[in-house]
Amino acid sequence: MKRFAILLYGLLCYVIFLGTFLYAIWFVYTMDAAPVGVLRPRTDRLLIDAGLLALFALQHSIMARQFFKRAWTRIIPPPAERSTFVLFASVALLLLIRYWQPLPRAIWTVQNPIGIQVLHLLFVVGWLTVLIGTFLIDHAELFGLKQVWCFFTGKEFTGLRFATPGPYKFVRHPIYAGFLIAFWSTPAMTTAHLFFAIMTTAYILVAIQLEERDLVSIHGERYLDYQKSVSMLTPWPKKKLPEPGKVRAS
Repeated sequence: MKRFAILLYGLLCYVIFLGTFLYAIWFVYTMDAAPVGVLRPRTDRLLIDAGLLALFALQHSIMARQFFKRAWTRIIPPPAERSTFVLFASVALLLLIRYWQPLPRAIWTVQNPIGIQVLHLLFVVGWLTVLIGTFLIDHAELFGLKQVWCFFTGKEFTGLRFATPGPYKFVRHPIYAGFLIAFWSTPAMTTAHLFFAIMTTAYILVAIQLEERDLVSIHGERYLDYQKSVSMLTPWPKKKLPEPGKVRAS
């Protein structure tokens, strides 16, 4: 019964994540639309948006750290740890979307039809990069499905081995790169969207440092060699790649 309950919990968390992910794409795409209704004072809106972004960043960063996982799995079953992280991340993102305050003043507007289409295409490319990147490393493990399924079937769960599939040969964090492309690709940049893009970019740069510190502690010299060989977010050529293996990087 316990195994079935944890499997059901993991599936539910994944469904919530999937709906939230699709909702987030729509949120970013429509962020620059004209606001409806009475707006709060500008300073209040900015503070609310900053607080929502901080809430998501703190949840995502703290719960992803190894020290928190060790403490957290004393409270919840270890197979449900990743699903719980996914659930909390989804809730934090839903709160951000629900209570986000528009700042509609235009920073720039692209008028050229070709330029608009290019930016829309980049928006789609960015989100596809994010999605494809999760499958290249292990979508099921990244979102907790593999953990709960292994527990349900009685199989031993083993984490990812070091590898550099596809774009990971050229960029250490293609998922984060996809987010950045999607967040910045808009033909009509408002104050709120610019604030969102700047703050999420800053968070991603910090999150990469924290994540890579964990990866170095797990994979040691192999990941250090990988850092020296492959650029972080842009596919600039560097030294020869180390021997491929699997690595969880975003």
